[in-house]
Amino acid sequence: MPPMTVLGWFHTVVGAAAILMAIHSLYHHKVLSAATASGRAYLLMTLFVAGSALMIYNQGGLGPGHILAVLTLLALTTGYFFERKPVIGWLSKYVQTAAYTATLLFHMIPAITDFLRRLPVGDPFIDSFDSPLLRGFYAAFLLAFVIGLGVQFLWLRKRTNPS
Repeated sequence: MPPMTVLGWFHTVVGAAAILMAIHSLYHHKVLSAATASGRAYLLMTLFVAGSALMIYNQGGLGPGHILAVLTLLALTTGYFFERKPVIGWLSKYVQTAAYTATLLFHMIPAITDFLRRLPVGDPFIDSFDSPLLRGFYAAFLLAFVIGLGVQFLWLRKRTNPS
């Protein structure tokens, strides 16, 4: 693995803080939203992390991290648009929730990849993107995303249709 640059360290620290802020926001508000202080902080940190990821080329050019950064920016834009302009009525909240929650998934994929490829120093957990351990984490994150999104959708439905 190439050494971390100053931008890489800042990107990593802000990314870790963003993940913690998302967990905080989801715990307290059930969904990510620019309408809450913690949601806004998460979204702004995510914007920085995705933008800075586009400037990191330590793997020899454009790679999967850059694609995830672009997907993150698209998800942020989509979520923010549907939060501000509910053009499809009640469905807008669901689109916003799916888009913002996808950004958390997009954080987790490069975070675990970098962690497993760098640590422990000198003898990292994995040496290949094809590692079963890495693929297991990806599958677990995808499952957590699907379950988490389902729980958020149920909460939104319950909130809009209290019985």
